[in-house]
Amino acid sequence: MAKINLRPLDDRVVVQPSEAEETTAGGIVLPDSAKEKPQRGTVVAVGPGKLLDSGNRGEMGVTTGDTVIYGKYGGSDVEVDGQEMKILRESDILAKVL
Repeated sequence: MAKINLRPLDDRVVVQPSEAEETTAGGIVLPDSAKEKPQRGTVVAVGPGKLLDSGNRGEMGVTTGDTVIYGKYGGSDVEVDGQEMKILRESDILAKVL
């Protein structure tokens, strides 16, 4: 897992996407243009939680190191220290892989 110098705000999460599949289940090698955008990644940084009306912070459902599945077009793509990262709101995360 990458060590990054980012601190996401509120309920945002920084995810390092998994590598796109190189071959299909049948063994066909895919060119770069045919690869699907990855929808799975590892959480590398978590914000403090959404600020609630009461003034308290909401609890985050994911922690650093969790593997998550997110929407295909969710979040923002950024490059940090030469690595592709994705910044998502916690609500953009669909599931945590157990």
